[in-house]
Amino acid sequence: MIRRAFSSRCGTIGQTVYAGLDHGIKGGHFAVHSFLSGVLNSEAQLRENGNVSLDQYLAEYIGNETRFPSLTVGSEGGIHGGCQLSWTKSGVRVPPITGPRELYEKLFVSDSPELIARQKEKHSLHASILDVVYDDAKDLQRSINKEDREKLDEYFTSIRDVEKRLELRDRWSSQPKPDAPMEIPTDVNMVEDLPLLYELIALALETDSTRIATLEIGGSFKPNHLGIEKSYHGLSHHGHQEDAIRDLLTLESYQIEHFGKFLSRLKRTVDGDQTLLDSTAVIFGSGIGNAHSHTNHNLPVILAGAGYQHGEFKKVEGTGINKVQLCNLFLDVAQKLGVEVEEFGSSTGTFA
Repeated sequence: MIRRAFSSRCGTIGQTVYAGLDHGIKGGHFAVHSFLSGVLNSEAQLRENGNVSLDQYLAEYIGNETRFPSLTVGSEGGIHGGCQLSWTKSGVRVPPITGPRELYEKLFVSDSPELIARQKEKHSLHASILDVVYDDAKDLQRSINKEDREKLDEYFTSIRDVEKRLELRDRWSSQPKPDAPMEIPTDVNMVEDLPLLYELIALALETDSTRIATLEIGGSFKPNHLGIEKSYHGLSHHGHQEDAIRDLLTLESYQIEHFGKFLSRLKRTVDGDQTLLDSTAVIFGSGIGNAHSHTNHNLPVILAGAGYQHGEFKKVEGTGINKVQLCNLFLDVAQKLGVEVEEFGSSTGTFA
């Protein structure tokens, strides 16, 4: 979700549903991790910006205006390594916030003055260590070949990322967090926690604690309280069995229901002279088109908010060199949010 950047929702709220968009890559489950980047993690080293995901890319431009440049929420466990939606330019996975309690504490629980003082001291030490490491690496750069210099550039990028995070922590460490709007929640599981996670993300956007958030629902998603015994991943490989397809529809209807309620929540929230949904671009989708056959083409994508004219189903035509990339839509969203950029991921132009 992105405020002037990313978010989500359905129902009576205007949305645009797209068919025919994808990244033109294969890889089954492992290509799912490229949903917000358009680049496989294994090919990150071949590109200038690696496999940076849209949320982390936009965080570089607008993330430093808030306490948290971005929030990544999802499950850490489960099949295929858990949440792998967000990636940095250096190809490093951004670890997720795994439950409502952790997200609540991050948003609303302030550190004690003693802890803040210790953190400032620690940040100062880290900064001085980074200075030494950076100087040593610069000296090394003069005596190595081109391939090693490229690796060293990735290392410099990682150092700069750490420096930015340290600077941001120092800037916000003495600033009070917003008042907590509720009692501290307890974690249950991703399924029953889903409505609460959506509410906390909405509060994060509403309080301007962040303008960028992602929420990944993984394959281990299993709504036992709906009478479903198999996980999302298991049901997606339904083998055309009627009972499995029925349960899959029930599970996905549950997801869409709460996605829709989230959008309604944003629509009800005033943000200046408009609603929070009007100032938020919300992208909902999947990195796999058909899990039963492990295909990654024709990805399901919904776009809401951000002042777009919505209410349509758009089937995007084109094959081969004329194919419209999903990253073209991502590029259009970035430009809509005021980021002056001409390409992103595997984009071939702006979306039309």
